[in-house]
Amino acid sequence: MKKYISIAIVSLLVTSSCVSSKIYEDLQAKYDALKTENKSLMAQLDTEGGNSNQYTVAQLQEKLDKLQNEKTKLEMDLAALDTKYNSLKASYDALEANSSENLTENLERNRKLLEQLEAKEKALNAESERLSKLEKELAKRSQRVDELEGIIAAKDAKMRQLKDAISAALTNFEGNGLTVEQRDGKVYVSMENKLLFESGSWAVNSRGREAVVSLGSVLAQNPEIAVLIEGHTDNVPYGGNGNIKNNWDLSTKRATAIVNILTENNNIPKDNLTAAGRGEYAPIAPNTTSEGKAKNRRIEVILTPKLDEINKLLNEI
Repeated sequence: MKKYISIAIVSLLVTSSCVSSKIYEDLQAKYDALKTENKSLMAQLDTEGGNSNQYTVAQLQEKLDKLQNEKTKLEMDLAALDTKYNSLKASYDALEANSSENLTENLERNRKLLEQLEAKEKALNAESERLSKLEKELAKRSQRVDELEGIIAAKDAKMRQLKDAISAALTNFEGNGLTVEQRDGKVYVSMENKLLFESGSWAVNSRGREAVVSLGSVLAQNPEIAVLIEGHTDNVPYGGNGNIKNNWDLSTKRATAIVNILTENNNIPKDNLTAAGRGEYAPIAPNTTSEGKAKNRRIEVILTPKLDEINKLLNEI
């Protein structure tokens, strides 16, 4: 019986190494109790002859069976705990391996995402800087456009005032082959040749001179206006005498005659004046009727505001 009890105790000691310290301590306590009780029983067996009245064999067997049952139960509990421990350890190891693998994958994925984010952030900063520059440039251009619109509006207003002043100065001549119009930011003064010249001549008559002088008085008050004088004829070939070769030559001499009268006014800058002959090549009416031919035989004075400021702004936009 000692042998069996010793084997049980050794088994308990071996298997207890697989459990936690708390379970081990509980088993150790039970072992100590059984050991104590075993010593007590062995002492009783050793003195069985003198103390046989204290315990019977049946009682000892009952105690032994009880100990065997408790031992068996402890072994089963220990085996169950060991199985549970091994299962938990296997689950933990699998979870740890899986977590480590996932952690590595997540770290790599996060690293790539961080690199992409940094690249996008750099691109965004560059685009933001570009947009900021564009906004500043757009603001400057918008300001220049506003200035340009203001200058154009001011020049249009100035040209309207000029047209009104010319119309007032030439009131006595309007309807007698003279018209004043404003188109495309310019003022057009058209004088038919019947108001200015005799047929085939480029010498300005007295009535025509009076009209040109009146026009010059207005131009003298507007030195910032460029003045283009164009001579025009109908399509009838020139048949007069003198140093005239053709209608183009005649139209140029008539335009120059108007310029000569305007230059008599010292308040008109001479560099504002330009004479041009267009001949028969810019008609305003068909040359198939006498009325149309009369309209085509004309002097046109085209007044244009100087566009230096506008050109400068346009180049800056």
